[in-house]
Amino acid sequence: MTVTIFLVSLMGAMAIGVPVAFSLIICGIALMAYLGIYDSQIVAQKILDGADSFVLLAIPFFILAGELMNAGGLSRRIVNFALALIGHKHGGLGYVAIVAAIIMASLSGSAAADTAALAAILIPMMRQAGYDIPRSAGLIAAGGVIAPVIPPSIGFVVFGVAANVSIPRLFVAGIVPGVLMGLSLVVAWWWVSRGQVLSTLPRKGWHDRLRTFRDGIFALVMPVFVLGSIRFGWATPTEAAVVAAFYAGVVGMFIYRELKPRQLYSVVLAAAKMTSVVMFLVAAAGISSWLITQANIPGELGVLLEPLLDNKTLLMVAMMVLVIVVGTALDFTPTVLILTPVLMPLVKQAGIDPIYFGVLFIINNAIGLLTPPVGIVLNVVCGVARVSMSDVIRGVTPFLVAQVCVLFLLIVFPQLVMWPFRAFMGLPFQW
Repeated sequence: MTVTIFLVSLMGAMAIGVPVAFSLIICGIALMAYLGIYDSQIVAQKILDGADSFVLLAIPFFILAGELMNAGGLSRRIVNFALALIGHKHGGLGYVAIVAAIIMASLSGSAAADTAALAAILIPMMRQAGYDIPRSAGLIAAGGVIAPVIPPSIGFVVFGVAANVSIPRLFVAGIVPGVLMGLSLVVAWWWVSRGQVLSTLPRKGWHDRLRTFRDGIFALVMPVFVLGSIRFGWATPTEAAVVAAFYAGVVGMFIYRELKPRQLYSVVLAAAKMTSVVMFLVAAAGISSWLITQANIPGELGVLLEPLLDNKTLLMVAMMVLVIVVGTALDFTPTVLILTPVLMPLVKQAGIDPIYFGVLFIINNAIGLLTPPVGIVLNVVCGVARVSMSDVIRGVTPFLVAQVCVLFLLIVFPQLVMWPFRAFMGLPFQW
């Protein structure tokens, strides 16, 4: 009965147009009323507790780093470097989008920001070269969702806090799966573009490639500072986020000189708006997460999935299918906040490594950014590329399928996640 009340109150509130954050609060109040423990002070306290975490300070700074990177010219130089390397290939602009998406994912961790920046730069070039624009927009959207997987990742920060899992370890474990997502897009793009007649860019000589590398060196080494400081214990994820924002601001303002002082207000304001949305969701999830535990919803779900607890692979498949279904109706952050307290007890009971589960969970939620009707990244690329949602859904389908294949490949072969992670962390291998 508690599961029914949880779902009906949450989905019912969203169905009538209540914002997700307020729907989470309504859901919590409904559960409290059913359990006979309603207290307005508890509601207020749990909402405050939901956002009262030092680690969560990484979110506004990573968002600010992404905004500064776009305004300061770092994103454009990354694209120019990729263009010089592979822009002359058949379908080269598509490969440029993938390479640039992987590099930019290691800088900001925001799928929406990366997608908007790539689409604004590449879509006009693709349109001029005769590319299928819905297909190209779908590729850029699929590349954008690599951002929550390759560190620094806002999604890993949110999951790490909600699940009480090491965020630096999640960051390290996400590197190889994120690259695999990019490689799957390379294969899918080669497949869909092989029969198209496309204009190609002139081949750049090594002198031009070296020039674009020198021009973009300050953008390209940014991940080294951020990830290196976390890996070697020089900075926590929160401190690394501050370093990233400071670095992007200094490079954009004093080295590339594209970020003007008068732009700082609008950049900070944009980051603050996005931060307020994310943090209010995190705070509102505090009450529902606490009540999920009080109402023993994980226990009730565990009874349903009990036949699968002895088979980790089947249990992971069942949980990932659940996340895919929920991800079609909810945005990234609400899905993470709602399902983490529900699924983590099952993960621990089945003996699944929380780091491994966290990586696949975030990949699945990132894929949810591409699934209609909610898919926020689809909406972003529709607006920037000026194409209809139905056309973008058609265009993104082969790339969505490719990334789902990567997800299930990682379920079948967990070593693809855990072996590189343990090697990078200097831990012994476990078979």
